[in-house]
Amino acid sequence: MTADTQQLSRERQDFLQTLAKHRGFLRYTTEGLTDAQAAQRTTVSELTLGGLVKHVADVEARWMRFAVGGAAAMRSEPVDWENQFRMGEGETLAGLLAAYDRVAAATDELVATLPDLDEAHPLPEAPWFEPGASWSVRRVLLHVVAETAQHAGHADILREAIDGQKTMG
Repeated sequence: MTADTQQLSRERQDFLQTLAKHRGFLRYTTEGLTDAQAAQRTTVSELTLGGLVKHVADVEARWMRFAVGGAAAMRSEPVDWENQFRMGEGETLAGLLAAYDRVAAATDELVATLPDLDEAHPLPEAPWFEPGASWSVRRVLLHVVAETAQHAGHADILREAIDGQKTMG
């Protein structure tokens, strides 16, 4: 974490520590892999370990833009919906992990410095959101923790199919 947790509220410390734990699980799942292994599909889905790292970094960055500027800010950068779970031509696991580290550092700094976790923005229109609903920054942080934890679990399944390695258990 880049923020000095000694100066943060207990709530912000809890968010950052929990998010760091689940980021760590995801990162650990990729340790020792080659780029070819990180790009390998091991299930019928499009999920790959490198693609999951890319997706989680992108989702976290998008939600942090939302936390600061709402739906318009969230949509300020294009999303490659079709390829977000795959490693693209020229992408490396090391490069994707470095990008994730940059996103994580920016998120940690934002959590430490945002003036009010109660600030809320209307959600973007999407079939999976209740029409007219708003999320506070706090709710966004909970969502990012849940998203990271869920995908760390997916990563564990993918890694076990590659070489039997498990993050937990």
